[in-house]
Amino acid sequence: MATLNYATIDSLLHQKTYLDNGELVKWNGQMDDVHSSISTTEEYKPTLLGSIPHMDEKTALDVLDSAVKAYDQGKGNWPTMRVKDRVACMQQFVEIMQTKRTEVVKLLMWEIGKTLPDSEKEFDRTVQYIHDTIEDYKQLDRDSAKFVKVDSINAHIRRGPLGVVLCLGPYNYPLNETFALLIPALMMGNTAVFKPAKHGVLLLSPLLEAFQKSFQAGVINVIYGRGREVAAPIMKTGKIDVLALIGNSTSAIALQDQHPYKSRLRLILGLEAKNPAIVLPGADLDLAIAECINGTLSYNGQRCTALKILYVHDEIKEEFNKRFAEKVDQLKFGQPWEEGVKLTPLPEPNKPAYIQELIDDATQKGAKVLNEKGGTTTPNYIYPAVLYPVDESMRVYQEEQFGPVIPIKPFKNIQEILDDMAKSDYGQQVSLFGKNINELSPLIDVLVNLVCRVNLNSSCQRGPDVLPFTGRKDSAVGTLSVHDALRSFSIRTFVASKDNPKNNEILEELLNSKKSNFVSTDYLL
Repeated sequence: MATLNYATIDSLLHQKTYLDNGELVKWNGQMDDVHSSISTTEEYKPTLLGSIPHMDEKTALDVLDSAVKAYDQGKGNWPTMRVKDRVACMQQFVEIMQTKRTEVVKLLMWEIGKTLPDSEKEFDRTVQYIHDTIEDYKQLDRDSAKFVKVDSINAHIRRGPLGVVLCLGPYNYPLNETFALLIPALMMGNTAVFKPAKHGVLLLSPLLEAFQKSFQAGVINVIYGRGREVAAPIMKTGKIDVLALIGNSTSAIALQDQHPYKSRLRLILGLEAKNPAIVLPGADLDLAIAECINGTLSYNGQRCTALKILYVHDEIKEEFNKRFAEKVDQLKFGQPWEEGVKLTPLPEPNKPAYIQELIDDATQKGAKVLNEKGGTTTPNYIYPAVLYPVDESMRVYQEEQFGPVIPIKPFKNIQEILDDMAKSDYGQQVSLFGKNINELSPLIDVLVNLVCRVNLNSSCQRGPDVLPFTGRKDSAVGTLSVHDALRSFSIRTFVASKDNPKNNEILEELLNSKKSNFVSTDYLL
């Protein structure tokens, strides 16, 4: 029954409202159709899922004003609210959210082609992320519920909000990574304007009412439309204090450039990466191949943490390449809800043509497609191509492909690889496969200074969400994890008082009266 339910679109979802100042406001203007690249007909035809508002600059600026008013330069009710009250709002939201699991999971599959197990995992992981954020926020409050005395100064140090946040999420993890920005931003007392990504937008419709019911007017506002028509004008006002974006550096720079007060703008960015795998001569090939398959082709390689190039030592390249190419050709392509499917339709209509360009460029410059199915194209997919050998002259070596093509480069001297990584514009993660600690030790010591996570004998990944998630160079600004995100969206602020009888009497009266939300040693268990 579940399969039949997931495999059919019973009715179209026309999102005719947007969330502004605590109200679901009806949109009477232009609508944009939302199509899925999934086709259920014999002859390929994109499936219409529904429509969303094509909002204009004026409406976007009106919505921005709601967030600005709710923050009120830090004087608003939300930024000055007691911790327990903000926690209660977030708990109410996640309780309502959990009742929408089936709807959201189904839309995740249809909108972006994510498999059923991965769609369920994304939803459940997001719920857990919210619960973990609440608990970490409470611990942060407990740790702050005290005074410290330094040089005859009593200081009460807490973390305060930064202001109004413009939140822009990605299409590949439109729920989890978007909420990894939005949830800690709200939790710390900021207000937000949120615009979903181009793909994976309808899946947020079931949650609009949860936002409306759980948060005060203006705290969270949701807009739709094209970035240049709604996000750019918002940035031009200079009223945004934090740009929180997961996407690419080109978009991030373009939006930063619109802001008139760049020194005031805080950036929290998750950007592109070209994460490599390094397979050393003594590596367990069974393990390395399995992890590299997962790393390169989980969700068709459409992850910033995906392995986007494999460096394989000369001593093992022939065996690795042969077995790896065979494993790639064994992967099942199909609809997201089909059992055992690993490869699914690509949500971006132009992605197969782009991947083909990379394959053509590489083969014209000397690379070969090692697997039989590599490059086989349908209207909504291109089968993963294993390219070998690649070099610096090829586009696939330089560009973040974000799709199903796997470049492999052989190496003799590990220093070549370290030099390549040092020259790269990116520095998120690396996967290192090997056993010999005499080889691994010096490599690890260097790699931790080139990237921010070294995965030993495993593929790159973001989780668990309690671990730091960040990158060097063009891969990130700020750190996103349950613990770090709360700090990224806040700033240390404190009350200082000279240690004398009059001041101490005032502080004691403040604490006993419980009239201040900030000066308090109460905390939640």
